[in-house]
Amino acid sequence: MESMNIELQLKALRDDIDIIDSQLVELLAQRRAVTSKVGELKSQVGMPIYAPEREDQLIKLRREQAAKAGISPELIEDVLRRVMRDSYISQDASGYRCVNPECKKVVVVGGKGQLGKVFVDLFYRSNYRVVTLEQEDWVNSEQILTDSSVVIVAVPIRLTTEIIQQLNHLPSDCILADVTSVKEQPLAEMLKIHSGPVIGLHPMFGPDVSGLIKQTIIACQGRAPERYQWLLDQFQVWGAKIYQVDAKAHDQAMAMVQVMRHFSTIAYGYHLMTEGADISQLVEMSSPIYRLELVMVGRLFAQDPILYTDIIFSNRENIAMMKRFAHRFLELLADIEQGDKKSFVAMFNEVSNWFGDYADIFLQESKAMLLKANELKK
Repeated sequence: MESMNIELQLKALRDDIDIIDSQLVELLAQRRAVTSKVGELKSQVGMPIYAPEREDQLIKLRREQAAKAGISPELIEDVLRRVMRDSYISQDASGYRCVNPECKKVVVVGGKGQLGKVFVDLFYRSNYRVVTLEQEDWVNSEQILTDSSVVIVAVPIRLTTEIIQQLNHLPSDCILADVTSVKEQPLAEMLKIHSGPVIGLHPMFGPDVSGLIKQTIIACQGRAPERYQWLLDQFQVWGAKIYQVDAKAHDQAMAMVQVMRHFSTIAYGYHLMTEGADISQLVEMSSPIYRLELVMVGRLFAQDPILYTDIIFSNRENIAMMKRFAHRFLELLADIEQGDKKSFVAMFNEVSNWFGDYADIFLQESKAMLLKANELKK
């Protein structure tokens, strides 16, 4: 009898939860309708969709409200960030203001490729005239390039220099840019082939993005920045953050951020395979952080091997960086082999001091990531 009474009480409470959840869905739908109108207004005046100050203020206020209501501020922030991400998507669908209505034509060389399609779509949604130039179109390249105001080279790394060298029919005043992950050599070739404004771009995102909100585009100055500034302004209207850096400094940084990480990840995946590791067992036995690391390794091997091969093989100077990494790996391994815990701890503390405040910042950021990774675990 008591068991039946509990079941009845549970049913009543669950019915209440269902009603509240239904109300939440309706409220979220109402919120999305409002944010869509916000997107329409912003697109009319060319305001960027992403407003970091507004986002920070909103989260701060709701965290304070949650604390007073006896609800976890972290829970509310987590919910709000997910809701705001959906809001950006709804605003993104409204389209964007065209920063330069005087632009005659945007030509994306390789515009039917994965990354090229992203830029074609964005320019199109800002009401630019967009044309793609593919391999089969090259016999008509002179006609296609005529009257172009912007030419963006979005082809694989191994083809970038060769394609740039074939751009013989560019209008003298058009902007020439590339979106390759190496910058020094392509930029030098663009400056050589074209006398007009030139800029090297490196989008720090993949082709799976739906928009540029909170995405970074690295810009390496080439020639006549005052004449290509409107293009950077357009990227910012799309929601991107522009980070400007010298081409040489860019390539040196990418050797550590991209090349070394990709290479070490590939080596780790290769090692797991050759050791005969049981992935399903590793996944089941992993804590969220180790699962996340496995996820990042597996993610790489789910993609195009040529892309990563091109990045790693793109610059012979990368070999020296990877050799130094291998040397330090063996150096630390020697401490372990000799049982030298003191040296290992000293090294750890030295690196920790080098990270400084970023160590704690990254610790907090990773907590949110690990919670999400744990939620996804089946």
